[in-house]
Amino acid sequence: MSENANQQQEKKALIDVEQELKKLQRYIEEEKKRNEEITVKLKYLQADFENYRKRIDREIKEIEEFSNYNLIKKLLPTLDELELAIRIAEERNEKSSILEGVKIAYKNLLSALETEGLRRIEALGKEFDPNLHEAVEKVQGNGERNVVIDEIRPGYLYKEHVIRPSLVKVELARRGESV
Repeated sequence: MSENANQQQEKKALIDVEQELKKLQRYIEEEKKRNEEITVKLKYLQADFENYRKRIDREIKEIEEFSNYNLIKKLLPTLDELELAIRIAEERNEKSSILEGVKIAYKNLLSALETEGLRRIEALGKEFDPNLHEAVEKVQGNGERNVVIDEIRPGYLYKEHVIRPSLVKVELARRGESV
């Protein structure tokens, strides 16, 4: 009987070990699933963070590129006034040290603005482009295309973006041609 009792105890112990082993296997499977879910979430978070970093880098670059935009736009009327003063003085054949000083100031200001990315829009003799030019006067012509025949006020690009369009007089193409 004691041998029979030992066998039953061993059987019961074996069943208990098997049940415990099954519990541990289920626990391991659950932990593997949880680990996989956490890994997937981590990968999404890494991707989100990388996208965020790229967006911030792009925004910083844009801010750096256009940080001077407003200042340059405010300086354009001063540039125009200096250019006008030089043109009027030259039309009157004035020769003075003040005129020379104005020319130097104009050249220095223009050079500084060009260094920052400002570029004058070429208009005279060019085909009218509504993205670059603003027509303030139109006259009928005989050409095959709309051409700028006078520049009233210069326009400027800042880093390839129009900061101010050129005010121009346009000779229109023959009727029935391009408009």
